[in-house]
Amino acid sequence: MSSYLNVEHSLTGRRWIGPTAEADRLAEALVQETHLPLPLARVLVARGVAPEQAAGFLEPTLRELLPDPHMLKDMEKAARRFLAAVKGREKIAVFADYDVDGGSSAALLIVWLRAMGREATLYIPDRIDEGYGPNVPAMEALARDHSLIVCVDCGTLSHEPVAAAKGADVVILDHHLGAETLPPALAVVNPNRQDEDGALGHLCAASVVFLMLVEANRQLRAEGVQGPDLMTLLDLVALATVADVAPLVGVNRALVRQGLKVMARRDRPGLKALADVARMDQAPSAYHLGFLLGPRVNAGGRIGAADLGARLLSCTDPAEAEALAARLDELNTERRDIENRVRDAALAQAEARGFDAPLVWAAGAGWHPGVVGIVAARLKEATNRPAVVIGLDGGIGKGSARSVAGVDLGAAVQRVAAEGLLLKGGGHKMAAGLTVAEDQLEPAMARLSELLARQGAGAGGPRDLRLDGLLMPGAATPQLIEEIDKAGPFGQGAPAPRFAFPAMEIRSPRRIGENHLRFTFSDGMGARIDAVSFGAFDGALGPVLSDPGASRFHLAGRLEINTWGGRAKVQLRLEDAARVE
Repeated sequence: MSSYLNVEHSLTGRRWIGPTAEADRLAEALVQETHLPLPLARVLVARGVAPEQAAGFLEPTLRELLPDPHMLKDMEKAARRFLAAVKGREKIAVFADYDVDGGSSAALLIVWLRAMGREATLYIPDRIDEGYGPNVPAMEALARDHSLIVCVDCGTLSHEPVAAAKGADVVILDHHLGAETLPPALAVVNPNRQDEDGALGHLCAASVVFLMLVEANRQLRAEGVQGPDLMTLLDLVALATVADVAPLVGVNRALVRQGLKVMARRDRPGLKALADVARMDQAPSAYHLGFLLGPRVNAGGRIGAADLGARLLSCTDPAEAEALAARLDELNTERRDIENRVRDAALAQAEARGFDAPLVWAAGAGWHPGVVGIVAARLKEATNRPAVVIGLDGGIGKGSARSVAGVDLGAAVQRVAAEGLLLKGGGHKMAAGLTVAEDQLEPAMARLSELLARQGAGAGGPRDLRLDGLLMPGAATPQLIEEIDKAGPFGQGAPAPRFAFPAMEIRSPRRIGENHLRFTFSDGMGARIDAVSFGAFDGALGPVLSDPGASRFHLAGRLEINTWGGRAKVQLRLEDAARVE
């Protein structure tokens, strides 16, 4: 395939790839049949949308896309036991993971139960003292005082802790990869059980919980009872879906689309307070969930009190919500400082080890376990390789791993654990956690690298930059962006459309913050567009584009609407550039 605009080696070292001749032909045909703008037609064609499917794709509905909860094994049993506990006024405990997906899942259950006049005990383990998932002491203690324990976003691999919950029934609502055998729970609802077909494997835990509540409401209706309004809970499902980096395809796309509408109403005190403390001044988007709200909810589980996020998401008192949001904002700032220190050390170590291997990894004494996952994601982004970052303490390493598209990291980690090189490990395709003895660190990483290489990890250099087409500044209007946004929301598995602006003049470049770049660009015909490039001075983009003697450049990035002072302007979030030869 030939390069787009003849860019074989951009300023970030990438080759640009544009639409094929066949894609161009299909886009033109789609325009003729639907009268949609050509840039939007290109986006739809790239997603495999035929002309007769375009209207439905641009307006996805849960009515059409929500799967039957009975598709998942144990679902009916789980909902029946859950409702029995509600009707019998039994004491219910919710055991959740400490991340956004776990906190949102817990909040879904707590809010639903509250609407039914019931309360639940929330238990979220401390990341450092207890680690991920159910543990024996906690489950024993909960079982003494509760007859039902619902584990959300965890539990699928917790055989011993589940068995320790003597006298209580355990229901697991999870999405992490299951082993050959399941723990002795009453029900394990998980689209990634070994005996599931994987059709719903892209769901996060909050979506699994939501489907359980759909089934619970269905069983209530069969008895002539009206259950709580589930549509009002979709803001929590959307937050979890985006923050857990679940692919925004199929029902996930509809869940997030509808959830953003619910969130825009600002009815949930916790999310309203969080949006205010994050200084969100426009309608929420998937970007806001992933980069503003999600990290703040996560901050409690990473370096503070593990239950802060779930408490915020489920609280009803605005004053309490404001206090919790302020605390999470403080913790998020602290988390960023810790992350930066670990990131710099991990990058240096990984670079010394070499970025060409199938697996990029780093380990260090005292690295905070609450930030190793974020740093692993940074390593992955920088190298286009699966990455593992491990904090060592007392001869034991606890780490997080992040993968790239097409490489099943969770399965590989689980296999290394089964072979005895890891003390434990598991996860899903794109993310995993592991615990390793320090004296087994090198052989464990070597074995994991070998398994990932068999899947094709490390086969290429920097990934190609895929573009959806060309635009000129005069055509990039707020109205066009609003049309293109109908193909969203954009995120994991559904990247935001990326366009190239050919042979642009750079004007008024200026450095902002420590390493970001702002400028305007024009084709010389009058229309100008603002642009921002985050982290530009960490690489070549900042120094080259801010050179006063620079020539014209091809620019590539994602379009967005920047609202300032009530006025909407088009802005390019620049990702790459290339000199015009």
